[in-house]
Amino acid sequence: MSSLPDDRTAKARIRDEALRLFGERGPDAVTVRDVAAAASVSPALVIRHYGSKDGLREAVDEHVVQVFGAMLAEAVAPGEDGPFDPAAVPSLAEAVSGGLPAGSAIPGYLGWLLLGGGPAASGLFGKLYALSRDTLAAMASAGMADTGPDPEVRAAFLLVNDLAVLILRDRLREVLGVDPLSADGMRRWGTEVFAVYRDGLGASGTA
Repeated sequence: MSSLPDDRTAKARIRDEALRLFGERGPDAVTVRDVAAAASVSPALVIRHYGSKDGLREAVDEHVVQVFGAMLAEAVAPGEDGPFDPAAVPSLAEAVSGGLPAGSAIPGYLGWLLLGGGPAASGLFGKLYALSRDTLAAMASAGMADTGPDPEVRAAFLLVNDLAVLILRDRLREVLGVDPLSADGMRRWGTEVFAVYRDGLGASGTA
């Protein structure tokens, strides 16, 4: 497979390699030369396409936002049998893990993007929060959930729980011995998550 030609444009290769390196090391630790070497191009070509390292970072941010936006649109799209079914999207983490190829650098970079701030981070988080809020409301309308006394906080709480799994996926795999977004990992993780949501952290039988 390694002998197959790479049909991506040089500009796309540069962006994708920058995304991978940014996710592994953090944007501040990666130089234009690092990206150029990974993409098998000259540093001058990186600058020609993106103007500067800041321009490259903006392009990577925008790409991540577009990918998540497409996944969110698909997640809430009406199904074959009618309108959006909230039960069909059990968690953001599961939806994202199913919508990205194995080994995607996007979950790793997500943490850097959201914690680094800026317009791209705010825009993406706003879209994710809106999905969480709308899904909770739809589930409540269907009798599948309770919005609680503060629906805005509850929607945010559910969102950050899923984001934590995406951002800390590698660390969770290290301590649990299983990828939390694999089939086995989702079963283990989901069992505990739903137990806590259902019963709280009280002793068994007392919640």
